[in-house]
Amino acid sequence: MFNFFAAAPKGFEYSLANELKGFGAEQVKESVAGVYFSAPLELAYRITMWTRLASRIVLVIYKGPCDSPEQLYNAAYCIDWPSHFSNRSTFSIDFHGTGGFINNTQFGALKIKDAIVDRFRDDGESRPDVSRVNPDIRIDSHYRNGQITIAINFSGSALHQRGYRSTTGEAPLKENLAANMLARCGWQNEPTTLLDPFCGSGTVLIEAALIAADIAPGLQRQRFGFEHWRSHNKAVWQEVVEEAKARASLGKTRCEVKFYGSDIDSRLVALAKRNAQNAGVADLIEFNVANALNVAPPAAEGFLISNPPYGERLGNISELLQLYYQLGDKFKKEFGGWKVAMLCSDIELLSSLKLKADKQMKMFNGALECAFNLYTLHAKSTRRSAPELPEGVDVADIAPAFANRIKKNMKQLTKWAKRENIDSFRIYDADLPEYNVAIDKYVDYVVIQEYAAPSSIPEAVTKRRISDVLLALPHALGINPDNITLKTRERQKGTNQYEKLDSQKLEVITQEYNARFKLNLTGYLDTGLFLDHRVTRKLVGEKSQGKRVLNLFSYTGSASVHAALGGASSITTVDMSNTYLNWAKENFALNGLNDRKFQFVQADCLQWIKDNDHQAFDLIFIDPPTFSNSKRMEDSWDVQRDHLAMLTDLVKLMAPNGEVIFSNNKRKFKMDIDGLNAIGIDVKNIDSQCLPQDFKRNPQIHNVWRLTHAK
Repeated sequence: MFNFFAAAPKGFEYSLANELKGFGAEQVKESVAGVYFSAPLELAYRITMWTRLASRIVLVIYKGPCDSPEQLYNAAYCIDWPSHFSNRSTFSIDFHGTGGFINNTQFGALKIKDAIVDRFRDDGESRPDVSRVNPDIRIDSHYRNGQITIAINFSGSALHQRGYRSTTGEAPLKENLAANMLARCGWQNEPTTLLDPFCGSGTVLIEAALIAADIAPGLQRQRFGFEHWRSHNKAVWQEVVEEAKARASLGKTRCEVKFYGSDIDSRLVALAKRNAQNAGVADLIEFNVANALNVAPPAAEGFLISNPPYGERLGNISELLQLYYQLGDKFKKEFGGWKVAMLCSDIELLSSLKLKADKQMKMFNGALECAFNLYTLHAKSTRRSAPELPEGVDVADIAPAFANRIKKNMKQLTKWAKRENIDSFRIYDADLPEYNVAIDKYVDYVVIQEYAAPSSIPEAVTKRRISDVLLALPHALGINPDNITLKTRERQKGTNQYEKLDSQKLEVITQEYNARFKLNLTGYLDTGLFLDHRVTRKLVGEKSQGKRVLNLFSYTGSASVHAALGGASSITTVDMSNTYLNWAKENFALNGLNDRKFQFVQADCLQWIKDNDHQAFDLIFIDPPTFSNSKRMEDSWDVQRDHLAMLTDLVKLMAPNGEVIFSNNKRKFKMDIDGLNAIGIDVKNIDSQCLPQDFKRNPQIHNVWRLTHAK
C-alpha cells in the first residue's frame, strides 16, 4: 500500500474525493486543493489513467515537521533516493510554499537538491544530473505550517492535459474543470442529451463524450512520471493500458448519448471539431456555427452545460447583461424540461438570467473564482422577479420606475437640446435614490457614472441595482447596449477626476452651441467635457469679444475654445497636464482656430499666478479642483481653505475693468466675501445664471462667482 496526494484546483476536493472512493482508494481525506489517499500499485496506475479531476498525483515518501534549513536537509537526506531512481536518470524539484525559515521556493528546492545528490554520493554512487526540461523524475515538495511533504510526481505533467487539444481558443476551459462541472451538476451520474451553445474549443462536450464512451482521459498521454521510478511495474501498467483501450473501443460503439455544440465564432467551431477528432469522439458530437440566442433545444429533455462569455469576447458589460437576460428569457420560453448549468466569473451576469438557481457553487478556473449555478427549467419556469413578467413585456420593466423616469427625461430634454444646438447632455442624476447613478448622453453614446453607495447598503444590493440599470437603459433609450459605458465615480478628493482608466479609446465629436469638442468616452473617468459648465463656457465666450483671456486649470481647453470663437484678442490656456493641453490644442484645431495669439502653458497654475503678476487680463476663468495633493505641486490644495489666498494673488492679474469668473464643485463651499471685499474686490454669485437646464434638479452641482474691482 502506497500513500498519495491528488492535487486539484480549489473547489474540486469534494468531487475528487468521491471519484477516488469510487475507484476503491482507501484512507481518502480531503485537504486544501487536493485529497490524500492510499492505494496498492495497480490501483494507483488505474487512478492515474482514469482520474478526470486531479491535476497531478504524487507518491508521498516523507511527511514531517520542519523548522530549520538543517531539518529540511536531513528530511530529504534520510530518504533512500537510490531505491527510487537511478543516478543515470535526470531529476528536478518543484517546491511549493514559503514561510518561517523559507523565504523563497528556490531556497527550499536547493536544500532538497543538495540532500539528494549527497545521499547518492554517500551511498557510493555518482550524482544524478538536474534537468529543468523534461526530467525523468520530478520531486514534488510542499511546505506549510511547519510541515514538509516530499513526494515523487507519479503522474508527470499536468493531468488536465489530455493530449487532444491542437491549440486553445480564447480563455480556454481546463479539461478537469469541465469534468468537475459535469460531475457537480449531476450529468455524469445519468448521462443524457447535452447541449453547449457557447462551446468554444469544445472542452465540455469532449469531456462529456469521453465519459459517455468510457474513454480513459489518460489514454492519449505520452509520458507518465512513474516510468523512471525503480518500483514501476511495467507489466501491471500495461494491463491497465490494454484494459483502457478495450473499454474505449467497446464504449464508443455502445454510446447512445447525443451531444450538440455551437458557437458564433466559426474559427472556434473548427477548432472544436479538430479537438473532438483528436480525442476520438468527433462522430459523437454535432457542431454548428450559430448564435446562442437562435439555438433550439435538440430534444424534449436534457442538460445545457456551458461556460458563456464574461469578458471582452462579446463586448462590454452592458451588452453582456443584455445577452444573459435574453438567454434567461429563451431558456424560460423554450427549454422547459431541461436542466441548465452555467459557469461564470461574474455572479451579476448569472443574476441577469432572472432564473431561480437550485444550487450555487464556487469553482476556480485557474486563479479566477467562478460561480457555478444549477437551474431546473420546468414547463413554466419562473424568474426571480415577482410577479412573473408576462409575455411581451419590455425588459425595461425590470426597473419600471427607473425606465419611466428615463423616458420622461429624454422626452423633455431632447427638444430642448435641439433648440440649444447641443448633442451631449445629462439625462439622469440619481433622480431615484435606489438608482444612484448619473447618466450622460454624448452624441449617440451613453456614459453611466456609478456613485459610491452608502455603507449601509449591502454590496450585493448595489450590484443588483446597477445590473438592472444596465438592463433597462438600452430599451428605455432605444440605444444599442454596445453604446453604453459604465464608470464608477466615488466622491473622492484630489485629482482622481483625471485618473486614466485604460488605454482603450472611444472618441466622438460633440457639438456645443457653435463649438465642437473631442471626447474620449472610455479612456478616462471624465470624458474631456464637464457638461455642468456648459452655460459657464458660453458666458465666457459671450464676454470675450476683443478681450485678453486667461483660462486656468483649463483641462481640455473648452472654455478657451468658446473664448476664441467669441472673438478674444488673445488667450492664455494653463494646465499642469501636457496630456490635457495637447487635447486642448486638438479642440482648437477642430474648430479651425490656429493663431499665434493662442498660448498654451504647462505649469502649476498656483505657482504660475505668483510668477506672472506683471501681466494683465480682461477676463479670467478659473475652475480649480476641490482638493489636490499632486506630486507636481509644492503643497496640497483645498479650495475652501486656500481660495482667498489664491484669489488675492489672481486679482493682481486682472485689468482695471476686468473680471474673474470663479467656479468650483465643492458642494458646501463658502466664499470668503469679507476677505475679498477687504482687498477691494466686489463679489457676485451667478449660480442661477450658469445652471444648465439638464442640471436644474441639482442646483448645488457647482458654485460660480463673478469678481470685479470695487468702484
